[in-house]
Amino acid sequence: MVMEDFNLLISTSKGNENNACSEIWFLLGELGDREALVDRTEVAGLVVAKTKLNPFEVIEGLRRILRDRPWEFRYILKVVPIEVVVKTRLDEIKRATSALHHKILENETFRVTVEKRHTVMSTKDIIEAAVENLNRKVDLNNPDKIILIEVLGRLTGISVIKPQNILSVTKEKPSHT
Repeated sequence: MVMEDFNLLISTSKGNENNACSEIWFLLGELGDREALVDRTEVAGLVVAKTKLNPFEVIEGLRRILRDRPWEFRYILKVVPIEVVVKTRLDEIKRATSALHHKILENETFRVTVEKRHTVMSTKDIIEAAVENLNRKVDLNNPDKIILIEVLGRLTGISVIKPQNILSVTKEKPSHT
């Protein structure tokens, strides 16, 4: 049974889920949360964590560790903050995303990014549910905010984030290591 209220989604290469769990647990401890919960998901290459720390501040903290001690990152490829987790149903996704619409200011642009695993739900239906009643400009290439919808089978993690709120270890890791 996968943790239902995670606030971090971590990707790793297939087969390294246990190593990535240990690594994120250790790094969260370094950032001050020694009681973080970490779990595999039913999706190969994805693990989740529940930290008492602010997930957006965790991304910044991990980015500092990556800059100062890049060798600490051996298995984690990407870390994404998750604001709310719902059951994978269109009405739940619509309710959760509309509760986050206020984070996209009137003068800001946005795009919706949907990552689907283990679902037959169409991306088009998910996007339509996410943007219903959202009156903001869309910018697919360079948005101010991203409505991120991560479908993991029966659970879906949702966030409204700035592009820099995602830690991409492969892109950001210093090359001299």
